[in-house]
Amino acid sequence: MFALRNTFIHSLKTVQSIQARNFTVGRTCLASVNLKGRSFLTLKDFNPDEIKHILWVSADLKHRIKHEGQYLPLLQGKSIAMIFEKRSTRTRMSTETGFALLGGHPCFLTPQDIHLGVNESTKDTARVLSSLTDIVLARVYSHTTLEQLDKEASVPIINGLSDLYHPIQILADLLTLQEHYGSLKGLTVSWIGDGNNVLHSLMMSLAKLGVNLRIATPKGYEPDANVTQEALRLSKQFGTELHMFSEPMEAAQGSNVLVTDTWISMGQEDEKKKRLKDFHGYQITMKTGSVAAPDWTFLHCLPRKSEEVDDEVFYSPRSLVFPEAENRKWTIMGLTVCILTDYSPQIPKLKL
Repeated sequence: MFALRNTFIHSLKTVQSIQARNFTVGRTCLASVNLKGRSFLTLKDFNPDEIKHILWVSADLKHRIKHEGQYLPLLQGKSIAMIFEKRSTRTRMSTETGFALLGGHPCFLTPQDIHLGVNESTKDTARVLSSLTDIVLARVYSHTTLEQLDKEASVPIINGLSDLYHPIQILADLLTLQEHYGSLKGLTVSWIGDGNNVLHSLMMSLAKLGVNLRIATPKGYEPDANVTQEALRLSKQFGTELHMFSEPMEAAQGSNVLVTDTWISMGQEDEKKKRLKDFHGYQITMKTGSVAAPDWTFLHCLPRKSEEVDDEVFYSPRSLVFPEAENRKWTIMGLTVCILTDYSPQIPKLKL
């Protein structure tokens, strides 16, 4: 019986995935994108038009709700379970406030409320939450936990962060850059820091939108080899550039966007002393920006430490970190609306 149930769930998800990928190029393409019922574990699984559609819906909701003051209860009667193995300000607040603003009911679950794989197996948790909620967002230590949740659940699973990817952060980054530059195609982004989950998600998405990527990491802190191989394939497929360096100033050369993140993620506290030593010289300053493009800007997913970027850059007009943080809300709203409804944006298609 259980085997039959799993077969049915995966057959359904496969059909939804195939249907969503049957698209044609042009204006009608984005209008016909169907993400309903899809899980969102990694941007690797999403094609350019699907990513553009999520951003379009996000921008539409921001315009209609924030700027026009409309009330859009698109998620009325819907509930989301939010599993947090790792604490967060932006992921929790953006999801709770965004889902509620659309008329839905967010349910926050800490390790004290739900201890995945300890008090109850991940398999059983997935099945129980599938019967009680419409969608699950999980912020976990291991990406395999997300994959197991997705395997056993009959509702969509959103990756709120894992050790391998942080795709919802990248949606906010992309919307922020689109708002600032007016278009994404042709931009060059420089990542200066650790080869972590945020970088992995940039590597799985930027080429699909025509964005070049330059990466600087200290030796021993390079991005995952499999992710790098896929990123090189995507860069070749979409005609963009991907370069890797060990010197920050080389990576920043001619870049439109300088990006960094924490050097010490949760669970790496014991490595702090070594990491601070290894990342010496990687702080982003105005000197770093002096070799970038004249219109360069700065992104950081927060929280930020002064060793990663100095105050002069972080609080300068070039810094987009606070609009970026706000866009976490609009993009998680856009994503959940895409997954749970048949909503069509009312504003013109974004120039991406």
